[in-house]
Order: sequence, then C-alpha cells, then structure tokens
Amino acid sequence: MTPNDIDRPPRIMLVVGEPSGDALGQQVILALRALTGGRADIIGVGGERMRAAGMQSLYSITDTSVMGLREVVPKVPVILRRIRQVAAFARETQPDIAVMIDSPDFTHKVARRIRKIAPDIRIVDYVAPQVWASRPGRARKMAQYFDHVLCLLPFEVPFFQGAGMGASFVGHPAVERAPKPGQGEAFRARYAIPPDQRILMLLPGSRSSELRFLWPVFREAIEMTEREAGSFRIVLPTVQTVSRKVHDLVRQWGRDVIVVEDPNEKLGAFDAADVALAASGTVATELALSATPMVIGYRVGALTAAIARRMVRVRYVTLVNLILDREVVPEFIQENCTAQNLSRELVRLLTNHAARVSQVTASTAALKQMGLGDEPPSMRAAREILRIMKEPRRKPDAAPEVEG
Repeated sequence: MTPNDIDRPPRIMLVVGEPSGDALGQQVILALRALTGGRADIIGVGGERMRAAGMQSLYSITDTSVMGLREVVPKVPVILRRIRQVAAFARETQPDIAVMIDSPDFTHKVARRIRKIAPDIRIVDYVAPQVWASRPGRARKMAQYFDHVLCLLPFEVPFFQGAGMGASFVGHPAVERAPKPGQGEAFRARYAIPPDQRILMLLPGSRSSELRFLWPVFREAIEMTEREAGSFRIVLPTVQTVSRKVHDLVRQWGRDVIVVEDPNEKLGAFDAADVALAASGTVATELALSATPMVIGYRVGALTAAIARRMVRVRYVTLVNLILDREVVPEFIQENCTAQNLSRELVRLLTNHAARVSQVTASTAALKQMGLGDEPPSMRAAREILRIMKEPRRKPDAAPEVEG
C-alpha cells in the first residue's frame, strides 16, 4: 500500500463458488464492515447472501456450483471462462487482498491464475481443502499461489505452515450459526406444529448432483422409518440454486413437506427438529450446534467414488467424527448409503433417548474444539484478513502454471 493509499478504504476481494461459501462470505463481510466502521470496499463473486450484505457480484454462482464428473464436464467451458474473468477483475481492480472461500476445485484455480497475472496481490485461502485427509502433497502446491491459510481446526495450522504457507486458526464458521433461544418454538408456532409432534429434517444436499444421487434413497429411508417408528412432519431446507428442483421432487412425492429457503427459518427448523437425515457437509456441524441427532449419508457417481477411494486417508467424513476419532454420528457412504441402513439409525434415534443424548453430548465436545464459546470465527477471520493486508507482499520463487 502506497502513502497515497493510506486514507483509501481497504479493498478486499472475496470469491466463492457455491452456496456454502456464500454463507461464510456473508459472515466475513459483516465482520469486515464492523471492524472498519463500514469503510471496507468489498468486491468479487458471491451469492444471494453476500449480495444481501451489500456486495455486488460479478455473476451468479449458479455456473460454478457443481460437483461430480457428470455435472462438471458439460460446464467446463463456462467454469474456465469464469476463472479467467475473476482473475482479470483482480488484475484490473488491484485489491489489497484476495480471499478464496471454500470450493477449492474452483477457487484454487482462480488463485493460481491471479498469482500468474497479478503476482503482487496477497491471496488467502479460507476453508482450505482437507488435503491432510486425502492429498497431503497438494499443500506444497498450494504454497505456490496462497500466502496464508485461515484454518478451521487447530491441527491444520502446523500442517499448512510445514508446507510453506502462513496459517492461523480462526475456528469453524458454522459455530456462529447456532439457533437463538426460542427459534424452535417460533418455528412450530408458525407452521402450527404441536409440541408433541415429531419433526424430521430432510437435507439431501445443495447441489443438483447430490439431489440426483441422494433423493431416491433418502425418500425411501424416510418411508421405511415412518412405517417402523410412526409419523412425523418433514421439513426440507433448500437454497436458491436447487430450489426449483427440490419443489418439483416434493410435488412428485406427494407428501406434506415443509420446504424452507430462508436461513433463519432453517435454523428455527433445526432447533425444533427431533432428528435429521442429511448429506455430508457443513450442515452436519450446523445440526450439531442445534443439538439435533442426525444420520449422515452420501453418494457420488461410480467413477468419482473410485477416484476418491484411492485418495482418501481418513476413516470418517463427518467433522464431529473426525475430531473425536470415533463414529459419534452414524455415517453411510456410497454402497453403504442404503435406505435400510439409514432408516435403522433414524429409528434408533427416534426411539432411544440414551442414543440421542449420547450423540449430542459427544458432538458438543467436538464443537468446543472448533471454537464454540470463543470470539466468532468470522470476526477472527476478518481480523486476520486485515492483518495480512499489512504484511509485505509475497514474492513467489516461481509462478505456477495456469489452467484454462
């Protein structure tokens, strides 16, 4: 930053690729504005939540919110065009810092291109991929284009530092999304659900590919569970990118399902729920924060699964289980993700009070290791972003190759 820039508001570029990153980006924007007295100039790419926080996005993240080979391949030309567009925007606007949020398959390619065409820009990764779980060698490649990593888990800091990057623990952003007292009661009142009627949360994912693989098996599991354990109301939170598809699936099912799209409604539903059936991902941590017992399932295409099996080095996919190194939350992946397996555990949680208490108690212990009870992670992340801005700009030994 030159002397002429001292009085200029900090220009911070944020880049996300899908709804999970959009939620984190919104929290960071609000924290940055709070720390700078509203002066921060936030630019980049975001979804509806980041736009609601006042950021103008270059484009809709629908183009990049994809997963799995079958869904990604047709969109490769569009994704590559977006990568070039975002990097060119960074070169033109020269932000004080560029922060890539989640979605590493997209944001890391953006970071690589920015490093190539605008090497003086500081680049930070927020929510680094769990390379310690599958591809530890990838961390050294990340050091070619990232200056710093904002870590969600304490044990990640020495790992990334050892790979040649700055790293700091900020806590898991999901711990900020715990329901406020009374949200569950308010949700039940809003939908006329009596206190003694059970609620099952249905969370089949926020991507089209997840819906394709998980909806049939989740639907069958719920029907089996109801036959075994009795009736309940079904609540299905969704996001804008797949909202139309979700409504179509619910309509075809012919069941009385409450579909909610507002984030606050979702938290209220979590607080009111008795049990949840969810796709693997950040939502599992959000459910743990609401003390909602859950069962996790996940499926991908056969080719994607075969590739993943060759790379993954950890026993669990659910963060609570990873932190505690034991299966607190039942998780069923790929061929184990069957209606029978999912339903069996849902029935157990609905009918066995001790099983519910055991999962919630253990999950709370894991959440404390993720920063629950400390300063909000988004505020810690924002402080780190503003601090890193003032550090000398990184001069990489060699510019990385650019894809696309």
